[in-house]
Amino acid sequence: MTQVAIIGGGIGGLTLALELHVAGIDCKVFEAVERLGTVGVGINVLPHATRTLSRLGLRDELASVAVTTREHVFYNRFGQHIYSEPAGRYAGYEWPQFSVHRGDLQEVLRRAVRARLGEHAVVTGHRCVSFEESNGAVTVRFALPDGGRTSHRADGVVGCDGVHSAVRRQLHPDEGDPVYSGVNMWRGVTVWPPLLTGASMVRAGWLTTGKLVAYPIRDRVDDRGRQLLNWVFEIETPRHADRDWNRAGRIEDFLPAIADWRFDWLDAPEMITAADLVLEYPMVDQDPLPWWGAGRVTLLGDAAHPMVPRGSNGAGQAILDATALATALRTHTDVATAFAVYERERRPATAAVVHANRANPPDAILREVYERTRDRPFRRIEDVITVAELEDITNGYKRTAGYSLDALRNSATEKD
Repeated sequence: MTQVAIIGGGIGGLTLALELHVAGIDCKVFEAVERLGTVGVGINVLPHATRTLSRLGLRDELASVAVTTREHVFYNRFGQHIYSEPAGRYAGYEWPQFSVHRGDLQEVLRRAVRARLGEHAVVTGHRCVSFEESNGAVTVRFALPDGGRTSHRADGVVGCDGVHSAVRRQLHPDEGDPVYSGVNMWRGVTVWPPLLTGASMVRAGWLTTGKLVAYPIRDRVDDRGRQLLNWVFEIETPRHADRDWNRAGRIEDFLPAIADWRFDWLDAPEMITAADLVLEYPMVDQDPLPWWGAGRVTLLGDAAHPMVPRGSNGAGQAILDATALATALRTHTDVATAFAVYERERRPATAAVVHANRANPPDAILREVYERTRDRPFRRIEDVITVAELEDITNGYKRTAGYSLDALRNSATEKD
């Protein structure tokens, strides 16, 4: 039986383990950290990804820890409404959009992997340092927390080890530094009363003067009926620190840009200063690679296609990768052939998303209004931009990212 070593126990790696289990393919997940925890802040799981997670039997458990997103709402920095559109099931999809704490999603996946594949399916404290292919298999070498070394031999290796991927680094040693977009991001979570519908994903402002994204990721976290609200503030910034998802941020570095954002639907300064946690991250990505893997080694998720975290689609693309890779391994007995088939399908698709996240994500609506109004309040949004133009921006991104309503209705790549 084919045995696959999955390097990295994040969303992509755990989803791949579940997909391989369904396909009858043996696998083991190796995670660098010694103790798994609910780290991170909020993410969104869009309908194309919840389709896969629902097929894997996780929909109800996810719904119990997430907020089922009802709508996407866009405002300018003066609090004026620009556009609203329904999300997930409210937009006619069979599958919901979930706004969820990253740690909660990973815990749902982790429990499922251990229940279905066994307690020893996820091995912690194994940091990949190198790999070597020989005699029809791959040997992966790991560093252990006590300073020791160990190795594991498998028929194939999938690097799911994120933006700092050791597997990618060995495959592409001369790739170069990440590409900085010129925008820095601060993220946080705040216990807060329900915002708008209580299931709204809000985007407001624009990057030149500051853009805020806010949405709930946990419901009813106290006896006052408040939610855990995830927020992101982005603004053009000439300098930035290295990428580190867990770097602590300082509110005072950006609060002046948002100090007067006090609307009847949100007091942004108060919400941000009440944050339980603030992190800082540069909006960086990598240019799409001309190839991902070689032979019996390939990449998946952020290790394959790190993208600017805009468009709520990073986790979704990793989940789609997992489905495509498991399908290729199920239909091709030779691992190297399966990996090549997987890459031919997913590399062009994810490269398109990387470029779309740079240039025309859904929040490009805000850029259009900012430029057309010259950053001034408007009297009527219809005098600035038409509904058809607004719909074209968001629908164009959905088509590129693979979750337009028509694409999912017509797709025959999965058996739900």
